[in-house]
Amino acid sequence: MKRQKGMHDEIARIAYELSEKRGWAHGHELEDWLEAEKIVMEKHERHARETEQGVDVIMKPREGFRQTVKKEGSYKKA
Repeated sequence: MKRQKGMHDEIARIAYELSEKRGWAHGHELEDWLEAEKIVMEKHERHARETEQGVDVIMKPREGFRQTVKKEGSYKKA
C-alpha cells in the first residue's frame, strides 16, 4: 500500500509539472496524467532491471482497460 501511495503521489507531482509547463491549458488533464504514468512506470522498470527485481507494471489488454500485473523475475529479499 505504501509503495502504491508513493507511486500515485509521484505521478500526481509529474502530472502537475506537465500541466504547469503547458501553461495550465484546460482539456489536457488526462493526457498529462497518462504521460506522467508512463514516465513513472518507465523509471521504476529501469530501476527494477538495474537492481534485478520485478516491478508492478500497467498493461493495456485488448479490451482497452488498464490492469496492474506483476512482471516475472526474481525478487531480492531486503
